[in-house]
Amino acid sequence: MSKHMLNGYCLIIYGFLLLPILVVVGASFNAGAFLTFPPQGLSFRWYVVFFHNDVFWRAIRTSLWVAAVSTLISGIIGTMAAMFYVQHAGRWKESVRLAMLLPLLLPEVLTAISLLFFVYAIGIGTTTMAGMLIGHVLMTLPFVFINVSAAMEAYEPSWSLAARSLGAGPFTRFRRIMLPLIKPGVIGGCLFAFIISFDLFTISFMLKNVGTATLPIQIYDYLRTNFTPEAAAVSTLSIVMTVVVVVVSEKLFGLRIHRF
Repeated sequence: MSKHMLNGYCLIIYGFLLLPILVVVGASFNAGAFLTFPPQGLSFRWYVVFFHNDVFWRAIRTSLWVAAVSTLISGIIGTMAAMFYVQHAGRWKESVRLAMLLPLLLPEVLTAISLLFFVYAIGIGTTTMAGMLIGHVLMTLPFVFINVSAAMEAYEPSWSLAARSLGAGPFTRFRRIMLPLIKPGVIGGCLFAFIISFDLFTISFMLKNVGTATLPIQIYDYLRTNFTPEAAAVSTLSIVMTVVVVVVSEKLFGLRIHRF
């Protein structure tokens, strides 16, 4: 296969993946009263309507809070699990890996239903946001584990042994030797976790408490009774926020896995 033909196939695939996003973005500038594509004229009318909609802004704040908290928790647990998996799991390595990746292997709706029964069985229920946070952590944990594990595979244990021989304690070795070297994996995993949590629908829908709605749930409820381009404007803002998070994280922290 020639290089030009391969580039052509890649462009077709990228175009296929980006086409739905471009349609949503284009529909958000529709001057008409209904969500249609191609747009019936171009206008920022529905962005103005969205920026004055407190319901959507409350949902965005809820999604950001849930995503931030679940990312923090899954980042800590996933990093610790990856360290154990690479350095100490031994013959249980595949069992640990399967257990950590299990939420990705099961249909999300079955996981959501199981978690709903679980939170009621342990007395938490859906009166608070604790159940939804548990679900978000469960679904985002594998992404942190995969990224940190990939970074840990290139880490040489002899570096920690050298630091230990110089008198560094376990926390000092982790903070000053291991963490800077596996940082791209940790940041990349947390970035994936945040984006997945922000857009998670089924888990949030099943485990949310009364009066609470994340952005995907609010968009779903809105489209049940309204079919205006405001929904596309909200979705476009969500896309822009995701791109900004990725670009800023790349500039501040760097997401490339270093080769040692």
